[in-house]
Amino acid sequence: MQRNTINKYALAASLLLSPSLVHADAGLPMLILAMPIFALSIIPIVIIEAIYMHHYLSLPARVAGQVSLMSNLISILVGIPMTWILLAILQSWTGGDRAYGLDSTLGKIIAVTWQAPWLIPYEENFDWIIPIAGIVLLIPFYFASWYSEYLTLEKILHRIPSAKLKVCSRNANLITYGLMLLWPVLSLIIQKH
Repeated sequence: MQRNTINKYALAASLLLSPSLVHADAGLPMLILAMPIFALSIIPIVIIEAIYMHHYLSLPARVAGQVSLMSNLISILVGIPMTWILLAILQSWTGGDRAYGLDSTLGKIIAVTWQAPWLIPYEENFDWIIPIAGIVLLIPFYFASWYSEYLTLEKILHRIPSAKLKVCSRNANLITYGLMLLWPVLSLIIQKH
């Protein structure tokens, strides 16, 4: 049974990593677009959160940088993908894996919210669907980052009160996710011009 589960995950991973193997009408898993953005953003995120930790927790700058790097790597490599997987499974289990059309306001809302983890192949509308779905996904990704980074801080900085680490993680992620919101917003603005 365990081997069968591992095989299923291996197949899913290979399909995600080789989108040409999947039919064009299979849609777009937003994780494929989100992960490069997180990768491009990792250095400024680590620096900003390290500065915040340095001041809020009174950590030496070097320690704050190391802790920020470690907690953000765990968030990006574990927290975000696990959250996306759960959202994609939920989307599929609740009927969000079917096209409902974009000919109504409700259909458009469904396409960028409920179907944000794995977009339905409305390719001719991806110019606005992808950025808005990205904005929607920043919300659960924020909570995943906050929690996974908090757990990491708690393991590393166990002498600092847990409540203070939770506030630190929440606030640091509010700052960096607020800045990451610029990616999809700027994309929408640039497309308008």
